[in-house]
Amino acid sequence: MIKEEFKLDNQLCFRLYTASRLLTQTYHQPLAAHGLTYPQYLVLLVLWEKDAQPVNDIAKRLYLETNTVTPLLKRMENEGLLLREKGTRDARQMIVTLTAKGRNLQKKLADVPATVGNAVICEHVTPETAPVLFTMLDEMIDKLSRQLNG
Repeated sequence: MIKEEFKLDNQLCFRLYTASRLLTQTYHQPLAAHGLTYPQYLVLLVLWEKDAQPVNDIAKRLYLETNTVTPLLKRMENEGLLLREKGTRDARQMIVTLTAKGRNLQKKLADVPATVGNAVICEHVTPETAPVLFTMLDEMIDKLSRQLNG
């Protein structure tokens, strides 16, 4: 007989993994219509909030390593969505700036947050309860990040 703590239905990680995978799949169709992947969308979200950021800052904001973000940024630059230029104060630092094409995608993707938001609304996840869920997930992310990164 298997112990309760080893049952799949008792694993928080499985629920989070499955929800994340399905949520990412939900983004696929509206983003693919504009030639974007979900990770590219996340980079655009960061740059729409604040343009002209160092690669390191973008990576930190996305909880990723710079060596993960750099190839993604290169692809996005090749697609004309952004520019990567050496910093004026520190030539070792790469500054990422949106192009007009990258900025214009914000208008074209304006319906994506509501579309995906509506897809996840259910009995217990509502516009009223979502902030509580965000707070719980933010606390979990912060704690795990501190434990892993010391």
